[in-house]
Amino acid sequence: MKFYFMHLMPYADLDLSYSEKYNSAWITLPNSYYDPHKGAALYNRYMDELEYAEEVGFDGVCVNEHHSNAYGLMPIPGVIAGALARRTKRVKIAVLGRALPLLNNPLTVAEEYAMLDNITGGRLIAGFVRGIGAEYHSWGANPAESHERFHEAHDLIVQSWTRTGPFPFEGKHYHFNYVNLWPRIFQQPHPPIWIPSQGSRETIEWAAHASRRYTYLQTFSPVTALKKYMELYKEEAEKNGYTATPQQLGWSVPMYVGETDEQAYREAKPHIENMVNKFLRMPQEMLLPPGYSSVESMKGMLRAKKAIAASADGRTIDELIKSGIFLCGSAATVRDQIKHYQKEIGFGTIISLMQFGTLPHDLTLKSTRLYAEQVIPALRELGEPAGVAVA
Repeated sequence: MKFYFMHLMPYADLDLSYSEKYNSAWITLPNSYYDPHKGAALYNRYMDELEYAEEVGFDGVCVNEHHSNAYGLMPIPGVIAGALARRTKRVKIAVLGRALPLLNNPLTVAEEYAMLDNITGGRLIAGFVRGIGAEYHSWGANPAESHERFHEAHDLIVQSWTRTGPFPFEGKHYHFNYVNLWPRIFQQPHPPIWIPSQGSRETIEWAAHASRRYTYLQTFSPVTALKKYMELYKEEAEKNGYTATPQQLGWSVPMYVGETDEQAYREAKPHIENMVNKFLRMPQEMLLPPGYSSVESMKGMLRAKKAIAASADGRTIDELIKSGIFLCGSAATVRDQIKHYQKEIGFGTIISLMQFGTLPHDLTLKSTRLYAEQVIPALRELGEPAGVAVA
């Protein structure tokens, strides 16, 4: 099994009383709530935490893209990935990912990723996402075109990496007379491509197609949803004539490791509840705007997200742990939880969100260290043997 350290870079200094006036920390929360001096300190603190992950033995670090919110301060994840490219030497750097349908020119991502791949000597993992519904409000993009633009942008990027230029590209949304990528991508034919999703059936079917076989990542969901969508990927793989490997299945989950179960619970409780009830707070029309997904996919995602959506009374740590959305406890407890879920579901990559909401620096480092020293080594042999690579 491979282990990755994920960071969202939330604005941890958010005035949590904002919810008395505003119904979301996304899109409509005035940016007057952001203090640039506090934000500057947070960026550098978070970079230290990502670099620490390499020091203690994680296989990779992950960054991602969100816009106009306090939940994640990485509107351009390539900036953070670029800094990590020179400050790290061993870990993979996964950009999970760039929201392709929002782009007027997808070749900017092809170029950005090619630069990162060259600077790191082939340590890049290329993540592509459609972006959650809130991003379409932020960018004024049409969610009904989401799938079309995503597929076309993906095709353009992969062709720019794998074909000798210059060549023309003529699509419905993107038109280029000259596609001629400089620099060329370092990894051949291209870096591993990962597809994070909330559980869109269309996305899973597309990722599992025999021509792609991309690693699929289920993000921040109850274990029941995780199992459902992992099984769907496996079923699609069988329909396409191959058997999905554990390395094609990834789970992204927040977790906290303490010295004991009681101490872990006590230390994590306010911060994971802040994440769910304050930082993730948004009305459903922001998360799933009309046209974003098919009716079938939307029903499934609504059922999955109901378990984490902030209610009037707020979600509790007990609910999150019970549903498997949050892993929390001593090293032995978290180790047993992951082992149980891995044997039941069969994922081969786990992406651990070690900092969440308002969790402070010292607790983030402590939990990260305990996880790296006492959990990861005991689980290495789960899943496929190391060295099995999936594009």
